[in-house]
Amino acid sequence: MVAETQKRPPQVEMAEEKNNAAVKSSNRTSLLLLGGVTAIVIVALALGLGLGLGLKHHRHDGAATTNPKTSSAPSPGPTAPSSASESVQSWRRSTLEYDLDMNWDINASPTIRLFNFTISEIQAAPDGILRPLLVINGQFPGPLVRVNRGDRVLVNVTNQLSNGTALHWHGLYQNGTNWMDGTVGVTQCPIPPGTSFLYNFTVESQYGTYWYHSHYSSQYTDGIVGPLIVHAPEEATTRESYDFDQVILLQDWYHDLSAALMPGYLASGNENTEPVPDNGLIQGTNYFNCSLYANDSGYTCQENSTRAVFAVTQGKRYRLRLINTGAFTEFDFSIDNHTLSVVEADSTLVQPVAVTRLPIHVAQRYSVIVYTNQTSTNYWMRAQMITDCFSDDNPVLNPDVQALITYTNTTSEPTDSVDWSTALDLVCKDLSPSMLTPAVVEIAPSPNNAFRIDVSFQIGAYALDRAYINSTTWTAAKDPTLNQAVAGLKADNSTFNALGLSSAFDKASQFVISIPEYQVVDLLINSLDEGAHPFHLHGHQFWIMASGTGDFDWNSYARLNTTNPMRRDTLTIDAYGWTLIRFRADNPGLWALHCHISWHMEAGLLMQFQGRTDLMSHWTIPSDVLALCST
Repeated sequence: MVAETQKRPPQVEMAEEKNNAAVKSSNRTSLLLLGGVTAIVIVALALGLGLGLGLKHHRHDGAATTNPKTSSAPSPGPTAPSSASESVQSWRRSTLEYDLDMNWDINASPTIRLFNFTISEIQAAPDGILRPLLVINGQFPGPLVRVNRGDRVLVNVTNQLSNGTALHWHGLYQNGTNWMDGTVGVTQCPIPPGTSFLYNFTVESQYGTYWYHSHYSSQYTDGIVGPLIVHAPEEATTRESYDFDQVILLQDWYHDLSAALMPGYLASGNENTEPVPDNGLIQGTNYFNCSLYANDSGYTCQENSTRAVFAVTQGKRYRLRLINTGAFTEFDFSIDNHTLSVVEADSTLVQPVAVTRLPIHVAQRYSVIVYTNQTSTNYWMRAQMITDCFSDDNPVLNPDVQALITYTNTTSEPTDSVDWSTALDLVCKDLSPSMLTPAVVEIAPSPNNAFRIDVSFQIGAYALDRAYINSTTWTAAKDPTLNQAVAGLKADNSTFNALGLSSAFDKASQFVISIPEYQVVDLLINSLDEGAHPFHLHGHQFWIMASGTGDFDWNSYARLNTTNPMRRDTLTIDAYGWTLIRFRADNPGLWALHCHISWHMEAGLLMQFQGRTDLMSHWTIPSDVLALCST
């Protein structure tokens, strides 16, 4: 049944008047834990799909004699015979942990799940290039957080870094625990070095594939990432369609710390030329051809570089939960000779749709079911970077990131594995929302309010190229906006209760739209930039109502499809494009909406929604959260 649409759109409010600056299109809870608590870590030991062996490669003869950062790379030498890794470095997390035990009780009563995370820096080589690596409990990638809906989750984070840190639970609503969202400058101050902080929240009203990552500067780019899986009884029907359940992390990778690359990116006159990755990783590992770096490059390349290997059994069905934990790159994911059946996008179960290539942008999640119906041999799994979206070239980069699917439990490189003939994407864009139909039907309600924001890069003082939402370029507030709002509401400061663009915050650095009471909100995100942007909304899912290029036709507003449109929490805004999203502003607190490309967020591409001040006015922020700002 089609819900009745409004004959007239609601008042469309420009959240802020456009400024007169020339817009340039650029190239782009208070619970204390005693020491010694043992973390509950779920290690899946099921026999099916899992990282068992590694494809080992050795350095080729004849190192490059030029600096590949500034000149063309030599042709790589012949591929060395592959062999099983004799040992796995202690800092590599066993991805058997990412092989989800199918005996997990999705009907179990709610319980407490306790984890201890110690975040530190080590020297390691995920792809063979030795560099500083940020790890959790001494290993990379991060540990699996696996829970049921209704569970209370306790994560005690000890920061052994020299800088602050914080963890964001990507996709979780945090309803009633906004201060546990982990967004530095918005919901908390960073966890200081040498201290611990307890994240304490209950997962309610949602289930599916999520992940967690640092939300302090560009820190997650350097390793602080991990999967978060939430189960619920409603999964039972979907579970009948697969025999094994596996999490797979995809990410781009840099051979330098993001903190070292960031100043150059933000430097005067750079004009938004983002750092181009040096490699990509699947399950935290990949092969790198050491000969691409000259002996005097300053990089140390180890000779134990590996690709991930996934052993499968013929005639079985595998659910692959794909998570793009990268900083910049959209991938086209595929498996040679195997069709993918998409069944989930950003924790929304969808009616199955068959594809051969699946675009997955930064921070997005998809589940695909793969039927292992091929002969007993080996095939390539591919996460191919869409390099046309890069603003520059990197001659050491091999954009075809590979892992091995083996029917024979061997590490022999494929001989008959052929990439799909369908063309790779030349632009960064999502799988069309029209292809995805949520399995659980929801009618998009009629909106009460609508806002438009313009996304751009502008050259400002000192020729600095900054990202803007209307005329605001975000920087993290020293006093988080949540702390400011709760204090202001308690002081009866009426500016914190006003509808629309909030005047309670510094508009030069904090763009906040306030929705004081429950409303359904439409947001038109309009991009004036020639690069694509994966936008993530904290604390909510949204309906994708419409998208296109040019100007949105408000005459079509009343004819929008409200019958079960696709729901996500992360979507790509096309170059020079727009997308209209709709969400229920029913979650109290301060919630970030930002581009998930880490370079762009640090350049200022973040805004916030302040929701339900009628409820926030009764809040008291836990003392341990407030204490983070006084250390």
